[in-house]
Amino acid sequence: MAEKDDYLVDILVDLGFVTADQVANLRNEATAAGVGVVDLMVANKLIRSADVTQAKAAHFGAEVVMLGDLKLTDDVISLVRRDVAKKYRVVPVSHHDGCITVAIADPSDLDTIDSLHHLLRAQIEYKVASEEEIESALNKYYGGRTVIGENSQLEKTIQELTQSEVAVTVGGANDGGEVEADAPLIKLVNQLIIEAFKMRASDIHLEPLSKTFRVRYRIDGVLQEMKSPPKRLQASIISRIKIQSNMSIAERRIPQDGRIQSHVGNKTIDLRVSCLPTNHGESIVMRILDKEGLRLGLPELGFFTDDQQTFEKLIGLPDGILLVTGPTGSGKTTTLYSCLHFINRPDRKIITVEDPVEYQLAGINQVQVNETVGLSFSMALRSILRQAPNVIMLGEIRDLETATIAINASLTGHLVFSTLHTNDAPGAVTRLIDIGVKPFLVASSTRALMAQRLVRKICRQCATPYTPPDADLRSLGIDPKNVEGATFMKGKGCGNCSNTGYRGRFGVFEIFVIDDEARKLIYERVPSSVLRIRAREMGMRTLREDGIRKVLAGLTSPEEVVRSTVGDVE
Repeated sequence: MAEKDDYLVDILVDLGFVTADQVANLRNEATAAGVGVVDLMVANKLIRSADVTQAKAAHFGAEVVMLGDLKLTDDVISLVRRDVAKKYRVVPVSHHDGCITVAIADPSDLDTIDSLHHLLRAQIEYKVASEEEIESALNKYYGGRTVIGENSQLEKTIQELTQSEVAVTVGGANDGGEVEADAPLIKLVNQLIIEAFKMRASDIHLEPLSKTFRVRYRIDGVLQEMKSPPKRLQASIISRIKIQSNMSIAERRIPQDGRIQSHVGNKTIDLRVSCLPTNHGESIVMRILDKEGLRLGLPELGFFTDDQQTFEKLIGLPDGILLVTGPTGSGKTTTLYSCLHFINRPDRKIITVEDPVEYQLAGINQVQVNETVGLSFSMALRSILRQAPNVIMLGEIRDLETATIAINASLTGHLVFSTLHTNDAPGAVTRLIDIGVKPFLVASSTRALMAQRLVRKICRQCATPYTPPDADLRSLGIDPKNVEGATFMKGKGCGNCSNTGYRGRFGVFEIFVIDDEARKLIYERVPSSVLRIRAREMGMRTLREDGIRKVLAGLTSPEEVVRSTVGDVE
């Protein structure tokens, strides 16, 4: 390691990143620890990894490329196959006149450059990027690394199907039970579900494209492409899934929904299946619901202590309505379940109305909406009021009738939780009035509004301190000069997080507690921008500001907060 570092050390000194005295002081320490001098300098924050990349490029007369700033097209990415890019740790950057330019972390690796020349049958030019940027780009454009050893079974099954002719004839819904469980096609569909569960995916996307049948898993909110089955098996795989979820395989013109219950080891998981006709066939999305994996504590949601105390007071109120807002997939339902879990006591009767019931909660009465028999949100809500509940959870407020019943229930001694699709907390007021609820009803019933988003959590096993670029800090509105005491962390990538640097997600929140002044503004039907100003005056943190707090605490990265939240406009 020391010999490999020598040329880099000299260049780093020549470029002024470190002094000869600093290097001399670290050499004995590096030798005793069995690590390279350059690695030790990076760990001690004497230099940045970007400085090492620049030194490598300078030594070989190459150009440095910032992969994070590039938007590589499919045409460029397709120049290098996934297996080749992963094996040699390279990312194609451009193509011109029969020459392919790739980004590489180690320009001294002449064997890699020579191998690429023969494999791609083209002249190879290279630019230098950091190992972190190479890893991030490989995950982004080619799909994240899968769990070692686990995905091999899926790839073997796909390989078996690729090398053999499989004819599957599907006649009716009962045919699925008569097919042998170890048939290659059945094994493939089962393996898709098992691997997705093991990789902590929340969704499985099966997407028919013109020439391929693409498979993607959504892991921690980010889609990652997996190995695709042969295109010729597209119809058979879709039919198999439709049979399992009790859909009509004869109907291919309209969307359908269904459910699958599957077993992974000693765990039972439910899958909510959606089928949508597209130009090249039916697209399938399976939402994985792990009933045993739901973590219902408020701290697990991502609240800091001050926000958690505020929220606990709100959900402990005897009546009123509390709305959680945000787009689809922002964790609203999980937050509501956590609220119910927190206040679930023997002296309280809790009833929920959901479509569908995603998780079964002990001690709580849960009602499944069934439009086919006329059991709508509004009808169910009317009926459950006769059951004398203390707390009602309504899956979503969709129309005036549902909103009116929910608000009237909150005004007659019930505590009501529900969700609404709006971008921020004050916008929920405008939305309710827009669908027809009278402003005085909104003002008198609403106790608080909370907006939330999900951001990825830095993997604890490979988290390491780092200094983010000034540009990243300024994108969050942070002055790089005012970050004393901050703990910036970054995941290097490990087996625990599939080399993404992130594992799990948590929320960023803005909580708008309605006071008398806010009620007066709501009654006067002021725009949401005016309500937002009032909320800020009361001390409401915006989503971006809450995200910044969690970046400074080393829980997530600036990129995640920028991706998930909108900049605050004063």
